[in-house]
Amino acid sequence: MGLMDSLLGAAQQALNGQQGQGGVDWVSLIGTLLANQGSGQGGLAGILQQLQAAGLGEQVQSWVSTGANLPVSGEQLGSALGGDLLGQLAGQAGVSTSEAGAQLSQWLPQIVDQLTPNGQLPSGGVDLGGLLGQLLRR
Repeated sequence: MGLMDSLLGAAQQALNGQQGQGGVDWVSLIGTLLANQGSGQGGLAGILQQLQAAGLGEQVQSWVSTGANLPVSGEQLGSALGGDLLGQLAGQAGVSTSEAGAQLSQWLPQIVDQLTPNGQLPSGGVDLGGLLGQLLRR
């Protein structure tokens, strides 16, 4: 088991080990895809900036802050992040892209919320792996 698997396991544990339909481990799938997606874009911070630039700034801020998470649709996330991400997620989970979008819209706010317990992203360009590592120290 690699470091990323351990980090994603910590995030899943923080989310009470919840799984989606059909026993799919959505936290791990989404975390892995976001880590890969973010590798050239500054990790999670880069992905959140991409969502903000696509008009989802209010939702992103609510996920990072300590208050309630505002909802977002799978279509909004697909438009903001690109259909390739939903296609990859759907392929790995064995579901349709619309189901992958629905699951991403359910889990992404929770994952971001867990990775930003102090209501802000850590400064210094910390990537997804670093943020997930924080969960191990809790």
